[in-house]
Amino acid sequence: MDEFKKKLALSRNDKLNGLRAAVLGANDGVVSTAGLIFGVAGATNNKGAIFTAGLAGLIAGAISMAVGEYVSVSTQRDTERAFIDREKELLASDPKSQLEDLASFYEQKGVSKKTALQFARELSANDPVKAHLEAELKLDEEDLTNPLTAGIASFFSFGLGALIPLVAAVASPDKTRIQITLVAVVVGLFLTGYYSAKFGGANKRAAVIRVLVGGIAAMAVTYAVGRAFGTAIS
Repeated sequence: MDEFKKKLALSRNDKLNGLRAAVLGANDGVVSTAGLIFGVAGATNNKGAIFTAGLAGLIAGAISMAVGEYVSVSTQRDTERAFIDREKELLASDPKSQLEDLASFYEQKGVSKKTALQFARELSANDPVKAHLEAELKLDEEDLTNPLTAGIASFFSFGLGALIPLVAAVASPDKTRIQITLVAVVVGLFLTGYYSAKFGGANKRAAVIRVLVGGIAAMAVTYAVGRAFGTAIS
């Protein structure tokens, strides 16, 4: 039963890591693709050009997001493994000093010296590596972040997020393209902001406002740039 609970906890942590990457990927997909589409729409009303730009942004962004997330999480995982290997070396070469360090850690938390030393001994008797990693580094050797999960989640979530402004822009009539796309993007940003706060345990209202303000500002700037430079070049 204990082993089952352990596997369940690891699975849950991996899923939370994937959800975090998915929400962030979806938000980036909405904002970056919407900004690109609004920039092109500011320069031309040609539906083909808008679709091509949006599709290119979707593909390039999804790949870039996935690779970036994979590399970032892989670097974090490599660093965690390096800390773990170093801790194992110290325990093998000088277990007495490491036991004293662990006891000192708990003593600094307010435990008496005698109790801290006894506590450190009891923890180390079962699994000294785990005892030191959890107390001093807040790490679990069997529960490190998974870069593949984060990369895959980012790839698909970015694509789904990018589809919101892309479909809205292509399916809208020429005269109301900007307005309809803006509404679709606002809805998409609201959802990503809400769920990012929900999964992270943060203030939902503040997260939604932050995402909406940033996203709308990005679209306004890119539209203005596209409008100015598109008109000037043509």
